[in-house]
Amino acid sequence: MKRSQEFSSTPASSSGSPVSKKLKVSPRESPAGSVQAQQDVLMTVENSEDGWTKVEKRKSKKTKKVEGKLNANPPRFMYNKGEIMKRREAVGISDIRDLVLHIAADGPPPSFVRVENARSVQKVVAILLPGLTPEVLCLPPLPTSATSNPHLPLEIPLPQEAGPSTGVPFVARTFSHACPTHAPGDQHRMHSVLSAFFQAPVSGEEKKRRILERVTSERSQEKTPLQYILTTEQMLENDYPMPSYVADTFEKSEGWIETPQPSTNITEGKQARILAMDCEMCQTEDGKELARVCLIDYASGIVLYDKLVKPKKHITDYLTRWSGITEEALANVDTTFEEVQTHVMNVLSTTPTPILLGHSLESDLKALKICHPRCIDTAVIFHHPRGRPLKPGLAWLTKKWCGREIQNRGEGGHDPEEDARACLDLLKKKVDNGPGYGEFKVDFESIFERMSRARNGTVSSIVVDHGNPANWHGSKATTTIACKTDDEVLEGLIGAIPSHTFAFGRFTALADALGDNES
Repeated sequence: MKRSQEFSSTPASSSGSPVSKKLKVSPRESPAGSVQAQQDVLMTVENSEDGWTKVEKRKSKKTKKVEGKLNANPPRFMYNKGEIMKRREAVGISDIRDLVLHIAADGPPPSFVRVENARSVQKVVAILLPGLTPEVLCLPPLPTSATSNPHLPLEIPLPQEAGPSTGVPFVARTFSHACPTHAPGDQHRMHSVLSAFFQAPVSGEEKKRRILERVTSERSQEKTPLQYILTTEQMLENDYPMPSYVADTFEKSEGWIETPQPSTNITEGKQARILAMDCEMCQTEDGKELARVCLIDYASGIVLYDKLVKPKKHITDYLTRWSGITEEALANVDTTFEEVQTHVMNVLSTTPTPILLGHSLESDLKALKICHPRCIDTAVIFHHPRGRPLKPGLAWLTKKWCGREIQNRGEGGHDPEEDARACLDLLKKKVDNGPGYGEFKVDFESIFERMSRARNGTVSSIVVDHGNPANWHGSKATTTIACKTDDEVLEGLIGAIPSHTFAFGRFTALADALGDNES
């Protein structure tokens, strides 16, 4: 919550040649919550003999009325402690997202906080600053006793007037409380904070529109696997290693290669072959390394390539229960990683560029250290029953939609050929039955799509981030600014806020310094 502050400003004088101009001054919100409404200011500047400058300002009656109304009804934010205490988990990223949509768009009010006069908020700025931990803010540790609730907001102590400053003085002077927030994920892994924030369930009205659009589309569309190729946004969202010519967001270390850029010829693209791929790994003293790779042709079902690989480093765990690889299986193998990588690369470099099919295919590409732009992922085109960002398992999908069991060899582990064939069958089912097959109707959309429909299309948005946000989470925003440093992010935000209703910025230097940048 924001602290109450006094705010004042003094207009600067100007001089120069006689000029008469009309300036448009954008809205801004003062720290006290009062709002300077958009106003037309007529400024007449004249040089006189004694050097004084005369400035005349005139506000329209409408502007004065709007400004007075906003200042008379300032927004107020109050935590709903009773609601927070009822929760099994702390406030989540999705709750923060819903608060933004409530203020900036047409979203319903969230339960954990009460907002009075939400329409008086003219600008909403969301900052993601990984690494800003309770310790950095000098907050007390979360309570652990059975009689205390760890989900309640913590009071931020004011910075000391004398002595060396601790924590982040600006945050302490500006905000009175910090709300413990639960990261998205489950007991096994953390999910993307960005995905949880930027993706929201669609409204009931939008869901009806989508169902009608989907039915119409399925009737008119040609049944082809090509419609399931992942978009750039989907690949980035699912942490695919990206070719530099698609999105220069992936830093390739030594040994990484990328396939040639595909032709833009549509007819040629339709003739591309589809190859199902699955890789298995072993644990070595230097992390997981490739131990087997299998490629199967989609059209014929013929195994094109199936090779065991001798890891470079000493194997510490064959991971047999999952990989199916044993010490005996690799005892006489002398095929190197480079040989396998070169073979797969040659297959993927043919014209037209082949389409790779797999389940969580980003893991297989990382195992091979190959960046490839044309991928179909059964973990993305089929849904988890509880919706995103959860992903369904391949064995569950195969049992649910193909009616057969795989990966049931117990301690014998997985068979990459069996897994690759399961992906083939799932894609064929999808093609035969249409895009809605294998989906649970929990539709999501970008928050920027939601904002674009709100308030008669007057809500504008901007994403200022590292890399190229236009190809990722900012693809649906009104404006995006690509940055290389935190200073550029700050400069972009300051320049963009006056002309946008919602602004998002991410600062990474703190997390980089701490060696932790999970977002």
